[in-house]
Amino acid sequence: MADLHILREHTLGFAAARKVAYRWAEQVEGEFDMQCTYEEGKAGDRVSFERKGVHGTLHVTKDRFELDAKLGFLLGAFKDRIESEIVKNLDSLLAPTTAAAKKAGAAKK
Repeated sequence: MADLHILREHTLGFAAARKVAYRWAEQVEGEFDMQCTYEEGKAGDRVSFERKGVHGTLHVTKDRFELDAKLGFLLGAFKDRIESEIVKNLDSLLAPTTAAAKKAGAAKK
């Protein structure tokens, strides 16, 4: 088995991070045929995801996204490609939101 660990810090706050996490879950369900379960918490949320050959969690807090996944034997051979695809998808979801947050912060000054 191969392990993935991806960490992204952000300045979105919890409400906006939750929206990004919901979009991420919808995206991986549609594009990668994952089964996702979203659990909301007071200080953080947890998205559990799985499909044949992979399972893991995405933890969401006010300042970070942390993804841990285990790849089965067959998918383990594609670990680097899978990791880069997950990073690309998560970063693309964070990029517009982060840019908008920066603009809003600059406008307040």
